[in-house]
Formats: sequence, structure tokens, C-alpha cells
Amino acid sequence: MSNDPLHPANRLIIPGLGPIYGSLWEFAETLLRVVAGLALVTHGFPKIMNPLGPVGVVEKVGLFPGPPEFWAVLLSCTEFFGGILIALGFLTRPAAFAAMIGLAVTIYFHWILMGEGYSGAEKSILWTTIMFYFVIRGANAHSVDAKLGKTF
Repeated sequence: MSNDPLHPANRLIIPGLGPIYGSLWEFAETLLRVVAGLALVTHGFPKIMNPLGPVGVVEKVGLFPGPPEFWAVLLSCTEFFGGILIALGFLTRPAAFAAMIGLAVTIYFHWILMGEGYSGAEKSILWTTIMFYFVIRGANAHSVDAKLGKTF
């Protein structure tokens, strides 16, 4: 253990947990990425089966310029295919960025347009924050990005 008072192991209330945290952080990060990606795939699957289904929501949000059909298909593809990319850790940052933007719009939709406030937007806030994490962090060693040796 380092004598540096700012070293993470020296700040732990139970220093013996340091090796456990140190050995599991990458697994936890990978698990978060895979679960988040698969959850987006699951959420996006009905949309990809009917990509024009979200047109009503898109019209209510008022996404312009362009026809609402364009934005509905883009939303469907972002959730489904973006979720696959995030789960695999391939093009992680751009996929997470696209998902983050879509999810940020859902915060506005639930909080403002639907008038649900925080309670209606809570899940969207959490999901947007998770996607923001992967926009900044990218994928880790357990990803296609890492295997290719390239990342955004």
C-alpha cells in the first residue's frame, strides 16, 4: 500500500476491500455496458419491428427539421442497433452519444410535455447519465473497440 494519503486504498474505511474493488471494477463496468446495451435493444425491439410506430411521440415532442417519420425511424434504429453496438463495445462512444441525445429528449418529453416532473423523467435521467458515462469513458478492455485497438 502506498504512503500517499490520496491513494484510493488509503481512503477506504475497510482497506482490505481495496483488492476486491480493484479486481472487480472492470467487470462491473463491462456488466453495466452490456446490460445497458441489451436493455436498449429490448426497449428498441418493438420500435424496430414498426419503425414508424413512434411518429405520434415524435410529433408531440416537435422534433424538426424534417418529417416526423425520419425522426421516428432514427429513434427506432438508435435504440435497437445502438444498443447492440453498446453491448458489444463496438463504436461505443458514438452509439452511446446517439442514445444519450435520444434519452435526453425523453427527459424533456416526460418532465415538460407530459407534465410528469421528476417522477416521470427519473428513468430517462438515469439512462441518459449511463450513456453519458460511456460517451466519456468509451468501452474497456472487454470490448470490440479494444480488440480492434481503435476508439473514438
